[in-house]
Amino acid sequence: MRLFSLVALFLASSDLFLSGAYSSATFTFTNKCDQTIWPGILSNAGVAPLGTTGFALQKGESRTIQAPSSWGGRFWGRTYCAEDSAGKFACVTGDCGSGTLECTGGNAAPPATLAEFTLNGDGGMDFFDVSLVDGYNLPMLVVPQGGSGVNCSATGCRVDVNGLCPSALKVTSAEGDAVVACKSACEAFGDPEYCCSGAFGTPDVCKPSSYSEMFKGACPTAYSYAYDDKTSTFTCSGADYAITFCPSPTTSQKSSSTPPSTVSNGGDQTQPATDGSMVYDGSLDFSGSAHPIHRVHVAVTVAVAILTAILQVGCQLL
Repeated sequence: MRLFSLVALFLASSDLFLSGAYSSATFTFTNKCDQTIWPGILSNAGVAPLGTTGFALQKGESRTIQAPSSWGGRFWGRTYCAEDSAGKFACVTGDCGSGTLECTGGNAAPPATLAEFTLNGDGGMDFFDVSLVDGYNLPMLVVPQGGSGVNCSATGCRVDVNGLCPSALKVTSAEGDAVVACKSACEAFGDPEYCCSGAFGTPDVCKPSSYSEMFKGACPTAYSYAYDDKTSTFTCSGADYAITFCPSPTTSQKSSSTPPSTVSNGGDQTQPATDGSMVYDGSLDFSGSAHPIHRVHVAVTVAVAILTAILQVGCQLL
């Protein structure tokens, strides 16, 4: 009976360790822009926040964050952030309105490029996308590291959308000499047909517009409007994720490092446009993060050690 109990304990322990191998995901943020980026993080409603909700990422710097199983939320890049004389923290694009470095539940002010995740969703799969539904402020690339799945592949927007932005969507500097962000048609006009709301609140009725098609043409794998699901949602199992801002190694900002003044378009604040030479970047160094296979190896090693100890005790009891 004692031996049976010990074996049962081993099975429970090994199940705990093996499930732990896939119980979290590692997100590695890398800044390849020519300026500091301040990533913001917002967990979905009812989901506990991560250990940080906002931080600074210097040019060339990387940072790793762990997310627990079943976490869901979004990441984005804030630009040209600073504290005023009263100590209030604010950003030119992607500001979350918290007044501090941490977003603490605040969402990104549009326009902002978003990376959205739901971990361990239907079938135990991670669902993720890069969205331009709220407009565009930075090039961003999401690359799964390890993992498996039919649609487990990179997605993002590597193009300088600011350079393609229609006049009606442009956000310009106060001087008017630079397009610094690109609004969505919903943000710019507020019409239900662009926002997929009201009478246009179903995929059968809400169709792509010429504006969303501009975003889609520039970034084919990114969400361009609310019901752009078929070509924009990706799934993986057991993956970690690399999120790169300005993914081309040669990408540079077109303006100086001095924060631009507030824009003349509706009082929004903005950032300089980015270079258009975006390329796929899959050769990132993730030596500091735990690969899924490594996590399994560690779990199995621990489980074997537990079994060995249990068998030794069991032999003594017989």
